[in-house]
Amino acid sequence: MPTHEQLVGFYDDSYAHEGEAAQLYARWRALGAIGKADHVVELCHRAGVRPRSTLDVGCGDGALLSELRARGFGGELHGVEITEAAVRIASARGEIDTVALYDGERLPMGSGACDLGIVSHVLEHVPNPSQLLAETARVCGVVVMEVPLEDNLSARRASKREHAHEVGHLQRLSRVGARAIVAQAGLRVVGELEDPLPLRVQRFFASTPAGETAAIGKWGLRNGLHELAPTLAKRLFTVHYACLCLPRA
Repeated sequence: MPTHEQLVGFYDDSYAHEGEAAQLYARWRALGAIGKADHVVELCHRAGVRPRSTLDVGCGDGALLSELRARGFGGELHGVEITEAAVRIASARGEIDTVALYDGERLPMGSGACDLGIVSHVLEHVPNPSQLLAETARVCGVVVMEVPLEDNLSARRASKREHAHEVGHLQRLSRVGARAIVAQAGLRVVGELEDPLPLRVQRFFASTPAGETAAIGKWGLRNGLHELAPTLAKRLFTVHYACLCLPRA
């Protein structure tokens, strides 16, 4: 497993893009934030959770918090990150109340400081996901976590394993594995949902008519199979799993 310093260096590099590349990846992260926010809002709505303060652990460039602000959801919005580069970018967003640097293990906030914690597409990047989830639960009364379920046939291909390594994935999770992390953190799942990548995400990097057609076809096949046979779908390709967690006690 990589050291904390190696992780920081890796993610510093991921925010080092300039010019058109920086704009492209900023749009990509903003696009992903739409689906993440959909899941947070939906799960909280189902559970009757109306947070007055929200902490996004591993907030990246702040795209998810900005999306929640645009929807008028979450109350005071706070973020933490392990890399100074991301903190600088997120701190420049006036719609986020605070962004702080942290060491990846201990959050710089007291117990019960926030109503809602979000750990979205973060746990697959860390060496000890249950420890981070438990620490988030220490600070936040309710936690929404989301991960990609990559324990499937498609993700086992060499090209996919290489890509997962390139984007810093240290965990390859199934739904059972994700729920086990919740249990190991001393939490219980009280609401959950999953979905394949939406069409807008599949189409994002399509730069030609042929690419556009392929992206639409891929989305249609995966979305249809997930609706008709979700268990089979998870065995074949990656879907996103989100759940709302509360302490077991």
